[in-house]
Amino acid sequence: MRQPSLIARRVAVASVSLVVAAGAAACGPEDNDAKSSGGGDSQAKKGGTLTVLNSNPQGDFDPARLYTSGGGNVPSLVFRTLTTRNRENGAAGSEVVPDLATDTGRPSKNATVWTYTLKKGLKYEDGTPITSADIKYGIERSFAAELSGGAPYLRDWLIGGADYQGPYKDKKGLDSIETPDDLTIVFHLNKPEGEFPYLATQTQTTPVPKAKDTGTKYEEHPVSSGPYKVVKNENDGERLVLERNTHWSASTDAERKAYPDRIDVRSGLDSSVINQRLSASQGTDAAAVTTDTNLGPAELAKVSGDKELASRVGTGHFGYTNYIAFNPKVKPFDNPKVRQAISYAIDRSSVVNAAGGSSLAEPATTYLPNQKSFGYTPYDHFPAGVSGNAAKAKELLKEAGYKNGLTVTLTHSNSKDFETSPEIATAIQDALKKAGITVKLQGLESNDYSDKVQSVKTEPGFFLAHWGADWPSGGPFLAPIFDGRQIVKDGANFNTGFLDDKSVNDEIDAINKLTDLDQAAARWGALDKKIGEQALTVPLFHPVYKRLYGKDVKNIVISDWTGVLDISQVAVK
Repeated sequence: MRQPSLIARRVAVASVSLVVAAGAAACGPEDNDAKSSGGGDSQAKKGGTLTVLNSNPQGDFDPARLYTSGGGNVPSLVFRTLTTRNRENGAAGSEVVPDLATDTGRPSKNATVWTYTLKKGLKYEDGTPITSADIKYGIERSFAAELSGGAPYLRDWLIGGADYQGPYKDKKGLDSIETPDDLTIVFHLNKPEGEFPYLATQTQTTPVPKAKDTGTKYEEHPVSSGPYKVVKNENDGERLVLERNTHWSASTDAERKAYPDRIDVRSGLDSSVINQRLSASQGTDAAAVTTDTNLGPAELAKVSGDKELASRVGTGHFGYTNYIAFNPKVKPFDNPKVRQAISYAIDRSSVVNAAGGSSLAEPATTYLPNQKSFGYTPYDHFPAGVSGNAAKAKELLKEAGYKNGLTVTLTHSNSKDFETSPEIATAIQDALKKAGITVKLQGLESNDYSDKVQSVKTEPGFFLAHWGADWPSGGPFLAPIFDGRQIVKDGANFNTGFLDDKSVNDEIDAINKLTDLDQAAARWGALDKKIGEQALTVPLFHPVYKRLYGKDVKNIVISDWTGVLDISQVAVK
């Protein structure tokens, strides 16, 4: 998941606006067990209207243009994909499972060819059958310039993808996607990709009937393959109303429960208003949830003292890391001992407090998130203890030639996101002062910050950053940040440390060949530990997501894939 400028959009659409890191209070409600907090299936009944109260509009509601994790939250009610995320609580929800396909894909030829067979009886909202040709066309239209915005992987992975311009300009289509019959689709990749089943969860694999394609207007009424169809889309997704797709069959869809008769998505609301309405739970708000608004300081303080409210807080974890990034081409960060000194000096307890407290942030010493699916391998190369190791930091600075300390500039965003914002920067400034490092703060507005840190030409030496998962694996976490072949000189670059190590690049290629995802995870974890020795980043914390839901909302499921309530599972009274 790309960082600053794209991250909010990506995860927001994905499940939650997952990304907006929570607001802040040093303490919060006790974590709820997701299995019991909503009452479980025994209380889940069909019927009623579920209201979704959001800050961000559900814009670009076209499967080609969405950049989601696991197919998204609201989008996955309308768009089915070849595979999808397992709709289970916790770690079990990090698994990829079949959706339109009968399995998660059959690899051959060193994971460069992937074959899928569609389930029988799949239908669109108008009752016409879904075919493999529709999936091929849906993918091809995502290459059209006017429908850009989706995940870039298919363009990078498919043979001929880099030069293909989409079906509006090239009627012939992509030869690397074959459909030998109505139920079979075969992908030919230009390199081994053992994690193709994860990619197949992206909305670009949603079937689109060519005859119903209206180009840029398709988002107004996309043809549903899921349990709900769009009956209203106002102001570019600000108001979205979904009703049952009567041709959807639960017998072909083991993942979506589709309990409510109607889903009413209302966006453009202030986050404090959303939390107030969910807290009060009056009228239609009693059967309401949010997919993009965390509890903030005031709300958490209120919730912690109210047993009833505390019982209506969903707690989740999403693969996401907040960290300090170094540019080793800028002095004094070209000296590894300076980077190590800063790593030792960090006071993670104060950073966690600045991020909202232990209820909303967990200290991190690894770059990979602390979840099994990512290959999490514990390590702490530069142990700072609870409040930083100033003595060790000073020792390293002396060895680096800075016995009298040094002065550096930390670039951060002025956005109140409790991630790359002034609160975090100030906590770092205070900690480093104890080690003899004077930190000057450079706060930039959101767009200026993103432009500066993502450009090879302007990247500062020392800045705050974050990264989230396109899917729960080490691949989309480590490769964009540490693969030297992904350094982008004339666009958005995320390999901030400009690492181009042949052994790292070769190991990434070797892991990508693995189709056993457990084996791959272990290798990603080992690679993370190896890269961590170079101190190109200082992991700070992993966010925790806490969100209120209405008193009449039942069957709460929160997976580690999204970290938030899955609206495909909820029921309302």
